[in-house]
Amino acid sequence: MIHIGKTNNLTIIRDTPVGMYLGENEAQVVLLPKKYIKPEFKVGDQVDVFIYKDSEDRLVATTLEPYAEVNQFAHLNVSEVSRVGAFLDWGLEKDLFVPFKEQKKRMEEGSSYVVFVYLDEVTQRVVASSKINKFISNEVLTVEVGQEVDLLVYDRSPMGYNCIINGDHKGLLYNNEIYSNIQVGDQLTGYIKTIRENNLIDLSLQKLGFKNVLSSTDIILDYLHRHEGFVALSDKSSPEEILKVFSMSKATFKKSIGVLYRQRKVRIGDDGVHLLKESIEAQGD
Repeated sequence: MIHIGKTNNLTIIRDTPVGMYLGENEAQVVLLPKKYIKPEFKVGDQVDVFIYKDSEDRLVATTLEPYAEVNQFAHLNVSEVSRVGAFLDWGLEKDLFVPFKEQKKRMEEGSSYVVFVYLDEVTQRVVASSKINKFISNEVLTVEVGQEVDLLVYDRSPMGYNCIINGDHKGLLYNNEIYSNIQVGDQLTGYIKTIRENNLIDLSLQKLGFKNVLSSTDIILDYLHRHEGFVALSDKSSPEEILKVFSMSKATFKKSIGVLYRQRKVRIGDDGVHLLKESIEAQGD
């Protein structure tokens, strides 16, 4: 069976002047136009191709790889806006259509948006929607507190950034817990910080609890080894100064320095933090 909007592994059934016909058998075949045929292709070979409908509403195969397939999210750029909707560059010759009714806000040419790619049941065409909340749900969760997850930032709110979690759920990164520059469209690794009433999910970009401190100590040690064993920061430094150097909060920095001090790996002076000689020698070994 040929799946529209997906990469299919199909057999080359026959070769013609206009291209090769692919399928599992002669009952259902699709044309791979001549311009996509590679010199090594021959009848009987199995090839990976993406299937979609061309501008004349015919099924067609291509060896080009789209930026996203059906049932996937992607951050795509608008190449054109017409009287019926917007068209997105998704890596194929034919752009991806977003009807006006599927736009959360009116799309503008040259701007980029996070969209969900799906197959329209009526037309059997691959289309997209920026109304992300239609395609994610927190009703039944498949994640738990502390779990590492994949995030796609899709919207900004007054409190922070809304993210798609593992392609399934919605969560929020709060502004006051973000220690690096992020923007809509970024794909990040994050952690489930809290699951609140009604399955609302709070996210973090840092590992939780002591795991976060351990991770941060590694960052600080690496910096010290690369900067002659010294950093001109202390508990008197401003949060902005610490954020600029280590991309972490002042609280995490202080906890991490405390751990390193108790491990006798650093000395805390009035001018900053010094890597102890024993720790430098251990690194050299």
